[in-house]
Amino acid sequence: MFKLAILQMRSEKRAYDKNTNTIIDYMKTASENNADMLLLPECFITGYDLSIGNDLALSDGDNHIKKLCDTARELEIGLVATALTKGKAKPQNSAFVINKNGDILMKYSKVHTCDFADEKALESGEQFKVCDCDGVKIGIMICYDKEYPESARVLMLKGAEIILVPNDCRSMKPRVQALSTRAYENMCGVAMANPNGFNAGNSCAFSPICWDKNGICVDNTLLLADDETEGLFYADFDMDKIRYYREHEMMGNTFRKVYAYNELLNAKVEYPFIRKGK
Repeated sequence: MFKLAILQMRSEKRAYDKNTNTIIDYMKTASENNADMLLLPECFITGYDLSIGNDLALSDGDNHIKKLCDTARELEIGLVATALTKGKAKPQNSAFVINKNGDILMKYSKVHTCDFADEKALESGEQFKVCDCDGVKIGIMICYDKEYPESARVLMLKGAEIILVPNDCRSMKPRVQALSTRAYENMCGVAMANPNGFNAGNSCAFSPICWDKNGICVDNTLLLADDETEGLFYADFDMDKIRYYREHEMMGNTFRKVYAYNELLNAKVEYPFIRKGK
């Protein structure tokens, strides 16, 4: 069993110390409740403050990250820590996967930055990544990444069993439905942490198992929070059942006809999808 703690809360902009201490408090609570890992919303350490320049973004060896690594080791709990981090010229929107030994296994930077909005001030990541964290293969998508089914598909192809989604956006109903579909079509568990608030929240988790051994449909929802409630939610992923399902069902990377997919790599944008700056 992989027990995931999901934090539904909005952090404070530029309050690095306070936000880090808040994370540690929730790590303690999650550990006391036998969680294997804590998932945070997007940019939690720094706050989702896109006016931060590269000089104020966190380095990989930043003391706030080190403090969280030390806490993970002390409490024996994994963590997906999120922050604006230093890029080559501009900040990146990043997530660190930290294991129970306090080791940073992977840093992922958001590929699909929201270039139509304030995130045009950020530098996009260049690849999707998967790591083995305490025996579970974890992939990360951040917020707008989840709007593109290719993001989850690449993570599945790279071996992800569970896809974790730090998030910070509103109008969640269709987005939650899409995450359920991402779980189904890729045979991966999926979970999202989103800040609470009006028309926001809805942190969620979905199993990939959508029917039983007799082909009878089952509800794959493990968690669906409301909009406003602040705090920790939990989702249990039964990895034995998920792995059995992945070994026997027909989605994922089983019968794909990839010879018909060439158009997916065509970068040309045409009407009606042309936008300013494209």
